Amino acid sequence: MSKIGKININIPEKVKVALSGNLVNVEGPFGKKTVSIDTNNFDLKINEGKDISIKPKKNDQNVKRLWGMNRSLLNNAIIGAEKGYEKILELVGVGYRAALKGNQLNLQLGFSHDINFDIPKNIKILVEKQTIIKISGIDKQEVGMIASKIKSLRPPEPYKGKGIKEKGQYILRKEGKKK
Repeated sequence: MSKIGKININIPEKVKVALSGNLVNVEGPFGKKTVSIDTNNFDLKINEGKDISIKPKKNDQNVKRLWGMNRSLLNNAIIGAEKGYEKILELVGVGYRAALKGNQLNLQLGFSHDINFDIPKNIKILVEKQTIIKISGIDKQEVGMIASKIKSLRPPEPYKGKGIKEKGQYILRKEGKKK
């Protein structure tokens, strides 16, 4: 039995959920999201617009594996439509800067050239200071992917800690050379 899959998903008042075929449409103040659920394997019930329960139709190993994942995908869509998701990145290093230029994020990361990162349509990026980047959107996976791509441009190094890191991320520091 799936421990996560058994738990019902609460629907907030601001969010509307509708089932059409094998697609679940979630609409809230932050936007719309559709999640596809395999209706051959799972039974989805929306109880008076207050909560959703997902139950497997078959009781085999493959369906048990997918049960908790499908429930989590639905829950993430509902939370994203209600509150949205946000990641905060910090640029650490002398001369490391970020700026928005139209639909691109311009990064100066100690290379001989600037890096222009294209911002997708459904993701919002704010540059609070020159060293703090806020990434927000409705889709948890897409926000995480964009944050990961930006972090991979200059990962933090272990000696001085220079690079792009997530807020609150601990960097394992190494000791330098000894005489």
